Amino acid sequence: MTTRSPQPRWSREQIRAARLAPLAPLLTKQGLHLVLQEAGNFILPAYPGLIIKDSYWRWPQRDRAGNAIDFFVQIQGLSFHDAMRQITGGPQTLPVVS
Repeated sequence: MTTRSPQPRWSREQIRAARLAPLAPLLTKQGLHLVLQEAGNFILPAYPGLIIKDSYWRWPQRDRAGNAIDFFVQIQGLSFHDAMRQITGGPQTLPVVS
């Protein structure tokens, strides 16, 4: 039997804040190039057709959309916990419940 290390527990407030995190600064910090469009939208040449605005994104050609957490999970393929770490800027600080 393989033992898995416990995953951090995120509070509802942390998850809510992560969902509402502005995507543009997070993606710029990753080195992605964003191009400002009308109405405060950005496009990402690395993901043709994908549009971000504030904490939301949509990809009409692929019929996909979501919040900041969804971007890191669905588009970049991170786990939920890695997405939360990426958005919050570090490891989870609450005690881990086994």
